[in-house]
Amino acid sequence: MTLGQALLKKIRPKFWDHHDVAAGADTHLFSFRRKWVLVVVLTAVVALIPLFMISVVNDGIARDAIESEIMHRSTQLLITTQRTLQFFLVERKTTLEFVLRDNSAAELAQSTRLATILNNLKQGVGGFVDIAAVDGSGNQIAYAGPFNRQGINYCEEKCFKEVLSRGFYISEVDPEGDSRHHVIMAIKKALPDGNFWVLRATLTIKTFSDLLRQLELGDKGDTFIINRNGILQTSSRLYGNPPGKVTLSIPSFSEKSQGVQNAKSKDGSLIIGYAYLPETSLILMIVQDRNEMLQSWNVTRLKLLGLLALGVAVILFAIICMATFLVHRIHAADQKRIIALHQVEYANKMASIGRLAAGVAHEINNPLAVISEKAGLLQDLMKLKPHSVQDKRWLGIVEEILSMVKRCGAVTRRLLNFARHTRVNFELLDLREVINETLAFLSGEAEYRRINLSTAMPDDLPLIESDRGSLEQILLNLFNNAFAAMSNGGQLEISVRQKGNQYVSLTIVDNGCGIPAEDIKRIFEPFFTTTDRKGSTGLGLSVTYGLVNELGGMIDVHSTVDKGTRFDIKLPLRREGDNRMPHATIDTGVVEGPNLKDEDNDTRE
Repeated sequence: MTLGQALLKKIRPKFWDHHDVAAGADTHLFSFRRKWVLVVVLTAVVALIPLFMISVVNDGIARDAIESEIMHRSTQLLITTQRTLQFFLVERKTTLEFVLRDNSAAELAQSTRLATILNNLKQGVGGFVDIAAVDGSGNQIAYAGPFNRQGINYCEEKCFKEVLSRGFYISEVDPEGDSRHHVIMAIKKALPDGNFWVLRATLTIKTFSDLLRQLELGDKGDTFIINRNGILQTSSRLYGNPPGKVTLSIPSFSEKSQGVQNAKSKDGSLIIGYAYLPETSLILMIVQDRNEMLQSWNVTRLKLLGLLALGVAVILFAIICMATFLVHRIHAADQKRIIALHQVEYANKMASIGRLAAGVAHEINNPLAVISEKAGLLQDLMKLKPHSVQDKRWLGIVEEILSMVKRCGAVTRRLLNFARHTRVNFELLDLREVINETLAFLSGEAEYRRINLSTAMPDDLPLIESDRGSLEQILLNLFNNAFAAMSNGGQLEISVRQKGNQYVSLTIVDNGCGIPAEDIKRIFEPFFTTTDRKGSTGLGLSVTYGLVNELGGMIDVHSTVDKGTRFDIKLPLRREGDNRMPHATIDTGVVEGPNLKDEDNDTRE
């Protein structure tokens, strides 16, 4: 047997392998294992289903709340970033408008003046690369900056056309030429004579990138600017450098210039925020990994799942303990009920036997009385005649007849005494006398089967307060079991001794076949028997257990196969209230057989 099997056997409830032989075809109705399983399953379902439903609903609500919070934070981040970029552009636009208002056309036509203005813009505002003054025909009048742009005409460029129609224009990043990684900002100023001037400035996109790089978006987050065709205007961690194109779907322009939405990509779920920059064709994009955003919630969720699993384990443990306790109590009550029913059946049987014995004794006593009377008369007549006195042979026969009549009378008296005890009646009894009277019933069978009966009972044994009929049934059942376990020529020893001031101990030892370990735990169950072929009903020991319990005692059994069995019964000297000890001890240890000594390590006081 493995360690696991041994542990399982140790913790297995007593009712687990219970089999009610009286159940017949309705065995499932008396299966305590089935009752245990049903109690555990039904209680677990009733207890755990609401818990799981609440957990699922709570998980969904919490997840929705977390996702709403994530979307809200992403929206706030998007709006804040959009406002920052918008403020950057508006500040530069306002600066150019101030330059136009603060300088006359003649001053703007001087390159030295533009150089001074550009230097002041770089130091005061920042982000400017060059600046140029353009007349109404698109001719560049003056220029200050690092590029060679002298004598250029802008009338065919998109920037010049847009500023003529709208008055203000911001271009996209031009990946070609000198304006690479820059955007163009142009603003128109009308003159009193009906003409106009255009102030054209180049802004570095690096300022945009620096602003976006300061955002904290996690390890997998990204922010960048694209145009309406999806062409990158700033560098992107996920999609590369300009003029690369993003693989995301570009949201169509709407009056509500920003929004946040969930999207799928080859890398997983994304949260995408977009915002159109006013007066431009540029789109601010913020991309965040959804799983990364939910990571803190997933950690919390795992902790909650751990608590849920712990709670389920505790609930299941409590349910199993409760079910085991309840079914054990039901099993114990059922066993008591069965024992009580069989005690009633056995009592009725004994009452019937008692009535039969009384009738038989009455019918036998009448002929015995006549035989005794006639034999006595014959003896008197033979003694009156002188010649008959000399015939000792006939006198001996008559005396033998009278002796046998007395012997039959003693047997019928014992039978009548045994028949009278059909009710429980506590009285002071001499246990030795009860044992001897019970053995007298079996002396004939013991002599026939050559079974040696020996008793060891002290003369100073005190009287006990008990019921004679119950004691006789207990002794008769145990003696019959011992006879059934022994072959011809066995030995049965009965010993009695006082145990302290409260109990007497009765020990019955035989050298029979013994009881196997797998059967000994069930010998007190009703209908259980190992001698079915010999007509046994399996009621004797269960009734004996119940009677010992009723008398306030306890019964122990120790047995070894092929060596013998010993029953130890402890009976109280006095019956004080309900002093029952309703349990039995079972042992498969070595039994020394007959001639058991008082020193036999019985320490149960």
